[in-house]
Amino acid sequence: MGIEHRVVAIIPARDGSKAIPRKNIKPLNGKPLISYTIAEALKSSLLGRVIVSTEHREIAEIAAGCGAEIIERPVELAQDDTPTLAVLQHAIRYLEEQEDYSLDLVVILQPTSPLRVVADIDGAIQKLMTVGCDSVVSVCEVDHPPWWMYTLEEDKLQPILEGGEKITRRQDAPKVYKPNGAVYVTHRDVIMKQNRVMGDDTRAFMMPPERSLDIDTEIDFMLAEILISLSEKELLGRSGKR
Repeated sequence: MGIEHRVVAIIPARDGSKAIPRKNIKPLNGKPLISYTIAEALKSSLLGRVIVSTEHREIAEIAAGCGAEIIERPVELAQDDTPTLAVLQHAIRYLEEQEDYSLDLVVILQPTSPLRVVADIDGAIQKLMTVGCDSVVSVCEVDHPPWWMYTLEEDKLQPILEGGEKITRRQDAPKVYKPNGAVYVTHRDVIMKQNRVMGDDTRAFMMPPERSLDIDTEIDFMLAEILISLSEKELLGRSGKR
């Protein structure tokens, strides 16, 4: 754990999911989806605690079995429209008021990013500590430039951005990035005093596309299974060569 900062990981994991029922504990290559996030977080030398916030008993039991601490979340904070900010504020208040535990930095790790590794978690934390910014968010490069995207107005294509027709080759388009949902690091006061997750000075932590999958659909889930299987085969191949 960092000497100057008290760092806590919070993993929000509610039961409700319409696209993929019971998504957070659905087996992914034989293990509950949430277990991948917990396993990598527990490897971190910078995290003081790894906590799962959930309203669901089975999620809590599985997460605890994987080595995480549990904060029981009220059902009213586990609805489809519940913002992540409210979940984080509840967890922080619980730690401060019920356990008299103060913290400096919060690391938000969504269970839907099973391909992120501990190097991504620690790298984002270290960047915030080194730069001294308000927040750090993991991002990946977008492979389809927004200049080539359109809306439809009565079936007619309308460009989102002007000038897109002038960019005819991918290499001529400026690189653009999107948050990949894997790692958010922010100061406690940004969440509790400014009532937001990302502060004014938010920096990017770059992650490769192969670790940036955010599971939202069944197709995402199938893709994750393929990528994890390939990764495991590669590791087995390396150990066999030794």
